[in-house]
Amino acid sequence: MPSDTIHILLVEDEDPHAELIQRAFEDQETEFQIHRVRSLSEAREKIKQREPRLIIADWRLPDGESLELLPNHRDPLATPIILMTSYGNERIAVEALKSGALDYVVKSPESMLDMPHLARKALDQWKSRADRIHMQEALLESEAHFRLLAENASDMIARLTITGQMFYVSPACKTILGYLPEDMFGFKIFDLIHEEDSPAVKGLFQQNPGDAPYTITYRAKHKHGHYVWLETSARAIIDHDTNSVIEIQSTSRDITERKKAEEALQLAHDQLRDAYERTIEGWVRALDLRDRETEGHTQRVTEITLKVAKQLGFSEEELSHIRRGALLHDMGKIAIPDEILQKPGPLNETEWEKMRQHPNYAYDMLSPIAYLRPALDIPYYHHERWDGSGYPHGLKGDQIPRVARLFAIVDVWDALRSDRPYRKQLPREQVIEYLREKSNILFEPKLVDLFLAFVESHNL
Repeated sequence: MPSDTIHILLVEDEDPHAELIQRAFEDQETEFQIHRVRSLSEAREKIKQREPRLIIADWRLPDGESLELLPNHRDPLATPIILMTSYGNERIAVEALKSGALDYVVKSPESMLDMPHLARKALDQWKSRADRIHMQEALLESEAHFRLLAENASDMIARLTITGQMFYVSPACKTILGYLPEDMFGFKIFDLIHEEDSPAVKGLFQQNPGDAPYTITYRAKHKHGHYVWLETSARAIIDHDTNSVIEIQSTSRDITERKKAEEALQLAHDQLRDAYERTIEGWVRALDLRDRETEGHTQRVTEITLKVAKQLGFSEEELSHIRRGALLHDMGKIAIPDEILQKPGPLNETEWEKMRQHPNYAYDMLSPIAYLRPALDIPYYHHERWDGSGYPHGLKGDQIPRVARLFAIVDVWDALRSDRPYRKQLPREQVIEYLREKSNILFEPKLVDLFLAFVESHNL
């Protein structure tokens, strides 16, 4: 095993979670070595044998909480710990970070498989913190010691006046920004920062920072004209006699490659989402081509449902799911034979029994697709009725998801206002009267009132 391998102590009592994390590190054994234990007592024994570089620990263990592995007093140079929990809780997160944990992660398949990245990030943060602490100690001891540390740091260390003018920059500026240290003396940091990022950096200078460190990312202009992404950790040096800031000390590192990777990941995510949306639109077009008598129905009910749902206060994310559900509300009709779906007259009882299965067919087709599961309320429940007379489950009242209760009204409105093979569209006032008659029977009264007000205001 290489001497520079990073030893990580994994404290996890649940085998599936531990196996998922270990699997994430399998192809990176030259960089990381995982040692797994199941309890606090085993962890303490392992730490006595060999101090790990990083501890990844479940919050609750059979013999206590992993906070007990943290030092009694906050030691910023103690072994960094990433705490994991199965549920998100702001109070726990604050308590963990205040107690000295480096990071707090809510367990999910995604976060556990991303643990190598989180481990590197934690170690990088710990290294940055250690660098800053050593720099501050060196400053307190003497200017010479500070310079000795700064001159050999891979990160760019700078000292700035309260107006942002640099009066010391470490040699790493040549590697990161292309300038020699003497070229940067007298530069104002704001002259290097991209115009879109400059307000955020200036804001830090204008506020009263205290002596707590802060971290910010921004783009800085390289000597050759291109921009590089920097992550800068800085703190104000306070004259405690006057309680005023006398200078700013900062440590900056180039994170351009990390940003490119994040942008590539986001692009891939966007492309995948776009592929899903185009697939949904293709399914809808296929349904329209098969059932030309209802062509345009799906687009109309989707548009109306979204407008009314916005009035009900649904979030943007919820509206996205509502849009997909509305587009796919009749997806199950793919499984209905043509002789039933396109019958020019009323259906008999046997045909209706088959037709009433289309919400179940939609659920069976769409539920295996994780991306579409949040959108299933409309395809699965839009034929349920307020009084329990609907199908396929006979749900009633608030048992029916709210968005399905809304869509049922919109769906019936558009169906009655459109020509069908077995009848012509009904007059507007007749459909309005029908919805009023069926309020509190087939449809939720409040939603009927809201929808009819929408009909009037939009002159549908």
